[in-house]
Amino acid sequence: MAEAPHALDGTPLVGRDIETLQRIAVRLRRDILEMTFRAGSGHPGGSLSELETLLALYHGGVMRSAPTEPDHPGRDHFILSKGHACPGLYAVLADLGFFPREELWGFRYIDRLLQGHVDRKVPGVEMSSGSLGMGLGYGNGIALANRLKGHDGQVFVMIGDGECQEGMVWESAMTAAHRKLDTVTCILDHNRIQIDGFVEDVKGLEPLADKWRSFGWHVIGADGHDLASLFAAFDEARSTKGKPSIIIAGTVKGKGISFMEDVAEFHGRALKAEEMERAMQELGAVWSPDVIGWKEVGA
Repeated sequence: MAEAPHALDGTPLVGRDIETLQRIAVRLRRDILEMTFRAGSGHPGGSLSELETLLALYHGGVMRSAPTEPDHPGRDHFILSKGHACPGLYAVLADLGFFPREELWGFRYIDRLLQGHVDRKVPGVEMSSGSLGMGLGYGNGIALANRLKGHDGQVFVMIGDGECQEGMVWESAMTAAHRKLDTVTCILDHNRIQIDGFVEDVKGLEPLADKWRSFGWHVIGADGHDLASLFAAFDEARSTKGKPSIIIAGTVKGKGISFMEDVAEFHGRALKAEEMERAMQELGAVWSPDVIGWKEVGA
């Protein structure tokens, strides 16, 4: 029997146990909805679409991390360039013990740890965000520094498809290819929706894969909600040498909640109480607006 995987600090991980990861995904979807509801604001749609990718990286052990020692020198780096989708990352980090789960319920509150865009003050967060488009260039810098230090660390950068309308993304793409940064893996959360509507209506990106290939990248397609597909994509990226890789992960905005899926409104709106009740029922949880948190049905 294979030994259970662990983080760099010994924290146990799930590894590639798909069924367990799927159960965790349901639980963390509840946390994402609860934290944005309690804040009365936030970006739940893209947080739900990115979740399986984050679970593969962290709980699945694709990325080397250390929840009790976030700055471990042997770690890989993850950059959430689409930083408004921080509820998904915060839920994952809290679940692994980077910080207490109770911090989730103070999301977006003044003088609390977790703000509306990722912030380096949060254990496990590598880059503060705000304007979109900056994460890939930041990741390139980490990869170049690792090369100079002789460190084999991987750098994972998640961007949004609406974010690909930013010129800085393509400048950074050119740099990564020119420098042959094969330790850089970009993950494009391709949920096809941005704050103003469907990406192809706002400013079309197609042919998206061909664009990245023309910039010198190895392009990998994946189902962003199929963990086996994601693991295979990460394996392919790691084995690709001489050029950076991008995983174009096809996802669904608002994934997991029937009335949120593919609806642009939920890019940047928290659920109302009646919507929360319906969503939590779909996720198999008992919930009340008067009590912070949720309970499993039958628990």
